[in-house]
Parts: sequence; C-alpha cells; structure tokens
Amino acid sequence: MTALHRQRLAHVLLFVTPGLWAANYIVARRAPRVIEPHMLAFWRWLLALALMLPLAWPALRTQWPAWRHEWKDALLLGALGMWVCGAFVYLGGRTTAATNIGLIYAICPVLIAGASALLFDERFTRVQTAGVALALAGMLLVVAKGAPANLLAVRFTSGDLWVLTAATCWAAYSVLLRQRPSTLDPFARLVVITLGGLVVLLPFTIAEAMIVGIPEISLRAFGLALVAAVLPGFGAYQAYSFMQRELGAARTGLVLYLGPLYAALAAWWLLDEMPQWYHAAAALLILPGIWLATRPAGRTARTD
Repeated sequence: MTALHRQRLAHVLLFVTPGLWAANYIVARRAPRVIEPHMLAFWRWLLALALMLPLAWPALRTQWPAWRHEWKDALLLGALGMWVCGAFVYLGGRTTAATNIGLIYAICPVLIAGASALLFDERFTRVQTAGVALALAGMLLVVAKGAPANLLAVRFTSGDLWVLTAATCWAAYSVLLRQRPSTLDPFARLVVITLGGLVVLLPFTIAEAMIVGIPEISLRAFGLALVAAVLPGFGAYQAYSFMQRELGAARTGLVLYLGPLYAALAAWWLLDEMPQWYHAAAALLILPGIWLATRPAGRTARTD
C-alpha cells in the first residue's frame, strides 16, 4: 500500500472508528447484572488476543530478539489501555448513560493535542485550528443539550468519574504509544500490549471474583465480551494505531469528538434513548470540523 493510499484509508477510518467504540458504550450499559466489570474486560481482551495472535505470530516470532526488551512498555500501555480504559468504563456504565460516556471521552482530543504540541511539535495550522474549534463547539453543544446555560449545571455521578479517569488514561495511552516507539508494526505491537494488559487485569479479575463470587457463565455474558472484543477491541484499537502512525497523535485524537454523536445514535437504536435536535446540529459542526482539522497542511511545522 502506497503512502497516499495509507493516508486515504486513515481519513476514512477517522469516521468509522468512533462507531466501533460506540459499541463499547452500549456494552457498558448492558453489562450490569450480567457480568462483572473486570471479568468483562479480561474476557474481552482474551478473545481479542485469540483473534489477533495467529495473524501477528510470524512477526512476533521473527522479531523476538528485538521486541522482548519492550515488556515494561507493554505492561504500562496495557494497564492504561486495557485495564483502566476497559474495566473502569464498565464500572462507570453501571450509573451513567452511554451518551455520557461518549461525551466524557470527547475531552481526550484537547489533552492529546496539548501533549502532542509539547512533546512532538504536532501543531495545527490556522485552518486546522478552526476545524478543532468547530468540532469542540459541536461537542459542547451536545453537553449543553442545546442550551449554553446547562454547562454551568453539569453534575458528575460516580459513574462519570470512573469514565473520566478512563478518558484521562486514554489520552496518556495515546501519547505514550507515540512517544515510545517499537520495533514491531502497529498490529503486532497491539498484540504485545494486549498481553501486558491481560497480565495486569488478571489479579484484579481474581480479586473481583473472590469478593462478588464467580459469575455464572451465560450466553449473554459471552456475547457482550465477544462484541467488545471484535468491535472496540480488535477493530477500534487497530484502526487507532494505524491512524496515529499516518496522521499523528493530535489529529487522530479528534475522532473522539464524534463519540457523543455515535453514542447517541447507538443508544437510540439499541437502548431507546431518543436523539435530540442538538445532536444533528452538533454533527453539522463536528463533521466538517474534523475534515478541516485533518486536512494535510502544506507545511505542518508552521502554525501559519
């Protein structure tokens, strides 16, 4: 695949990946009283690993001498991306709405862009900055439910705070993924990070089972874990790694501005949470905003 084709694919994935993540917000809302949070996160990533490992095994085997020293990075990134951004979202899903989860994750682009500007000199041009402003305005419109005064009345539940912690750790995961380069390609590296995440998740999953009891294995619980493994696990994480390599951490992070819209649509379809007029208005701001913010700049090193 040529560089041009990779860039085009990355831009398409910008609008596909949030839909894959929205599936995880629905899973988080369906999981209570079906499967415990850490158990769900553990089975999600174990199933995702089973899907990815056969494809990545040749690269892992041949490059073992080079990547075996990356185990510390794998544990750190696995703790952030698979434990915190997995189990904590499911803990939050017990007491907060799916749309709220998408809204809270929409703070990540600001955090990622700030860190990327400091660490990698990934700066936006004026046109790209205008795009970020449009996308941010659209996200805030959803948060305010169409009435700016509502921003002053926002109150966090305990579930929101769990998700806020996960969102902050996702920003850290995104930046560290770029800051700590690997000898492996993005696909194989995600397999190694998933292994690290499972190592971190295992003791917490065992402790959870000892406290609440070993849950009954049901078809519904397995189905939730499988959906979480295939869509937000295998699909979204691979797409995110690919986009970050092609577009940079800051511009890739903008996909999370679409989270509230995709979450609202998914909640409407699956949870009967009716979308409102401000969701459509926000889409008219966010979609062109992301298009402007991710346009290739003639001289990305400058800020115009």
